[in-house]
Amino acid sequence: MATIWFKQALLPAGWAEDVRISFSARIEAVELGVAPQPQDDRRAIGAPGLANVHSHGFQRALLAETRGPAGDNFWTWRVEMYRFLDRLTPEDVAAITAQAYCDMLQGGFTRVGEFHYLHHDPSGAPYADLGIMAKAVAHAAEEAGIGLTLLPVLYAHADFGGAPPLPGQRRFICDLDSFGRLVDASGAALPAGANLGVAPHSLRAVTPQELAFAASLAPNGPIHIHAAEQVREVEACQAWSGMRPVEWLLANAEVDQRWTLIHATHVNASETAALARSGAQAGLCPVTEANLGDGIFPTPDYLAQAGAFGVGTDSNIAIDAAAELRMLEYAQRLTRRARNVLAPSEGASTGAALFRAACAGGARSLGVETGLAPGAPADFFSFNAEHPSLAGRTRDELLDAWVFSAGAGAIDAVWAMGEKRVEGGRHVKAEAIARDFAKTVRKLRA
Repeated sequence: MATIWFKQALLPAGWAEDVRISFSARIEAVELGVAPQPQDDRRAIGAPGLANVHSHGFQRALLAETRGPAGDNFWTWRVEMYRFLDRLTPEDVAAITAQAYCDMLQGGFTRVGEFHYLHHDPSGAPYADLGIMAKAVAHAAEEAGIGLTLLPVLYAHADFGGAPPLPGQRRFICDLDSFGRLVDASGAALPAGANLGVAPHSLRAVTPQELAFAASLAPNGPIHIHAAEQVREVEACQAWSGMRPVEWLLANAEVDQRWTLIHATHVNASETAALARSGAQAGLCPVTEANLGDGIFPTPDYLAQAGAFGVGTDSNIAIDAAAELRMLEYAQRLTRRARNVLAPSEGASTGAALFRAACAGGARSLGVETGLAPGAPADFFSFNAEHPSLAGRTRDELLDAWVFSAGAGAIDAVWAMGEKRVEGGRHVKAEAIARDFAKTVRKLRA
């Protein structure tokens, strides 16, 4: 059993001084107001790790920042993404995803929800081993040492009403029988400490019957679905059903706290209130949503109604937990021309409020526990007290400084599932993982 001592640490009840934690894969004991022992790993400031609720690991190697002839939007980016993944092998996916997971750990994420839809070979034919791509993701998680919630994706159609899939989607497509077998194969591929959920891709990609089937495969696990990311999607859903995507889901699916609606960007006031009441999480990916020009979720209205949320890195264009929380707040500042919009009350810390909410909502989204408390997974990180942005800061001010000033550079060490994965701000396998990633990217660009 390992032990660590923090001069100050963020516990479920708030900040505490002189905290000693005993742990293996899970936290065994938490002592308060005690002196460090000789064998303790001594650190200045401790906090629980965050859950990354939405990732497409293979997209870490995709860069599409050159303007096209007719201007760009989400849909033109999607075409570029389809072209990019045409050549990916399971070995490529493992190398790219390991780099993404390494970056996540360095940025404060200790668990990832992998929204995994790249299932088949480049021709669209199933691999002889249905779970080979899931094994690639699992290998990446083991290599980096991050906790994994694997979410196999059911993708059956190109648009609402069961439209035939597009050629670029051939590597995703499953019918119900093959998807059921793929979920079983994915479960068999899970590494230690991982869990399994399911992800009907979106109302564009599954029919109501297929949605219900997918949800039935995770009777107790997480269920994630893309919803209302784009205005065009909302309009198409209304043409198909007479309802908006989030409105339709809440009326026709048994949405509860096991569900996470990814993005939910374009929701109206009644949908916002109903989503908050449902107990589901909004899976917000502010950096990717900005990169793709998706739009801005009505976060203040949602939080005012006690809505739960987690944050994710989605396309992995940039990976930093603090950056996601910062962008979440800054989007509101820009649209409302105000400051500290998401702080819950006068005198409250914006950074701390966002961090606590994302910790709780993210863990629930991925079906795990969180917090520096006995029984919880030993997933936490320490801040470098010597970082200039943290100078003179204490308690909630530390989280404000991390979110709005320091970012990933203020994180000194990270533990996931009880093992130290980051030391001195750098992943313990960073060089080897980066070498494999660079080799893979050069091959794909050749």
